[in-house]
Amino acid sequence: MPETVLEELKRYVRFDAGDERALRALHGAAAPQLDRIAQVFYDRILSHEGARTALVGGESRVGHLKVTLIGWMDTLLSGPWDEGYWEHRTRIGRVHVRIGLPQHYMFGAMNVIRTELMRVSWERFNADPPELERVRNALAKILDLELAIMLHTYRDDLLAQQARVERLSTFGQLVGSIGHDLRNPLGVIETSLYILRGRVGDDERARKHVDRIGEQLGVANGIITNLLDMIRNRPLAREPVDVGQVVAAAAAAVKHAPGVSVAVEGFEGLPPVDGDPGQLRQVFVNLLENAAFAAAPQGAVTVRARRDDGALEVAVEDTGPGVDPATRRRLFEPLITTKDKGIGLGLALVKRIAERHGGSVEYSDRPGGGARFTVRLPA
Repeated sequence: MPETVLEELKRYVRFDAGDERALRALHGAAAPQLDRIAQVFYDRILSHEGARTALVGGESRVGHLKVTLIGWMDTLLSGPWDEGYWEHRTRIGRVHVRIGLPQHYMFGAMNVIRTELMRVSWERFNADPPELERVRNALAKILDLELAIMLHTYRDDLLAQQARVERLSTFGQLVGSIGHDLRNPLGVIETSLYILRGRVGDDERARKHVDRIGEQLGVANGIITNLLDMIRNRPLAREPVDVGQVVAAAAAAVKHAPGVSVAVEGFEGLPPVDGDPGQLRQVFVNLLENAAFAAAPQGAVTVRARRDDGALEVAVEDTGPGVDPATRRRLFEPLITTKDKGIGLGLALVKRIAERHGGSVEYSDRPGGGARFTVRLPA
């Protein structure tokens, strides 16, 4: 069986069972101090303008991130250092790419952790020089291993991101040309359809076909509009927006199978967001349409909202099959779809509009099965 990347890295830094025992010995002494180390870590970040800017959500997110950092240090020293450990660390690397964190901040941050844990190891083991040396060597190895894992993931995801940017650039040029060329014939069809409507008279069969043409003409125009929205920065008509009202309007506009229930909850007493109500409505229409499609023919769609660290989070969940792992990493790219007749613009447009508002959208599996899309907007 071929060696995994983690196994290769552990072999390279000579990380073995003795190092695992040394780290677990340090864990006992360090655990009561992890909260203090996390405070030192974020005090250093907040005192540096560039690093503070790279911190998503700014100072208001520090409380949440401290808990995450404490958990990260806890597993750093307690293990197990297996493939699950690798997966957890690579997810952190992908977050660094997604938020555009400069790599030199990552090295600087790791040095803060290194300094503080070395200090703890001295305080605990200075009376036993051989054990102190073993603990410090193990700590140096695991932190080097951490940097190697993050940089490996950073490199792979950054290359993938650059490839996506190149594809989107080509996509944008193509869409701009096709959108312009298709508007003219669709306009002719729309004019001709208007004339035909006045001449079909009482022929019910002919009227049915004319209506069908009109319906499909609207679909075609909607696809072109969505394509063009993907490549242009449509200005936001900002105003205080009650997201509960926007979601209610979106839910009322979405058609769904009779066996699918839609519930909206948790919006009472939430603050407004500064945004464009029309574009935000489009976000939730797209998410609700996808959720209703996934939950059909018998299932449930739930929209839940809550306030979190100065932001508003809205989760759209369904009881459908969820998204397979192969599709997840490209889920928000244009032309990626799980629908037989979809063209893959809905989620890409959701992501673009959320980011225009200074927010984000993320996918996660729904506990118990199904999909969850979480939109986060500054409150």
